Amino acid sequence: MTDHRLEYPATARNRDAILDVLRGVLPASGLVLEVASGSGEHVVHFARAFPGLTFQPSDPEDAALQSIAAWTQDSGLTSIKPPVMLDAASSHWPVTAAGAILCINMIHIAPWDASEGLFHGAARLLSAGAPLYLYGPYRRADVVTAPSNEAFDENLKVRNPKWGLRDLEAVTALARDNGFSGPAITEMPANNLSVVFRRM
Repeated sequence: MTDHRLEYPATARNRDAILDVLRGVLPASGLVLEVASGSGEHVVHFARAFPGLTFQPSDPEDAALQSIAAWTQDSGLTSIKPPVMLDAASSHWPVTAAGAILCINMIHIAPWDASEGLFHGAARLLSAGAPLYLYGPYRRADVVTAPSNEAFDENLKVRNPKWGLRDLEAVTALARDNGFSGPAITEMPANNLSVVFRRM
């Protein structure tokens, strides 16, 4: 039988560091929507750590949806809902409410309209005080971008001119335009950031 599970080495490297941040971010109960779940490895790891939460993984790609379903089945966890197809840039999301939203390593590997759609959608789904958690590399006006991130940015733009590291100031402005607080920032390994916006 075909094994549809995708494996991303970066996930094994960053999942525990992300989990440490999420312990102070996620609510004690409710639904957590993950946008752009990718392989599904993250959501399984988080669901094991937060048994009081229900997780809704999503992705726009068929291969990712198959991988998420395979990882979920392999885990035996019942707190992970079947993955749903969700394009962040779309105005129509298959989820109508959430207690928190996670989005890991999407903003720089997607056109800017996906970021716009992410905040539009999060504003619809989240109630006051609920978190939108982002993880990935960013440019910051007051911080020199690491050479490895500069090289990564060049590589992304070669792959797709609409991709690339985003200015955190631009993302913050987008957040505020959609009714979110300023960011709570945690420095992460390998020149990444955890960024938490809360619905106002």
